[in-house]
Amino acid sequence: MTNAEIVLWLKLKGKQLGYKFRRQHGIGKYIVDFYCAELKLIIEIDGDVHALDKQTQLDEERQKYLESLHYKVIRYNNNDILTNINGALDDLISCMETLKTANPSAPPLGQEEEGSIIINRQI
Repeated sequence: MTNAEIVLWLKLKGKQLGYKFRRQHGIGKYIVDFYCAELKLIIEIDGDVHALDKQTQLDEERQKYLESLHYKVIRYNNNDILTNINGALDDLISCMETLKTANPSAPPLGQEEEGSIIINRQI
């Protein structure tokens, strides 16, 4: 895991945001950074390499595949996580609330129960 992934994982693990997240979870031929099954939510943390043309094209193909399986994807860049973790978490919680509203069978945020695509978030 990168430093940014470690920082975010320390905030996600143990259902701190009310939902169980897995890290480095396989979906089809891809491995996503973080995954919440209850919300069908994927969180990707992108380093500088994701700004390169070839990687951007690969990311778009990956995105289309994940969307075809009805996953919601949120992307943050490393700098967002490392310099503004509170802003990233506020944004993530807002997105989770939106997904919760779209899926009323999911447990409320903050409770200890298990259980529109958003790309390249700017916080």
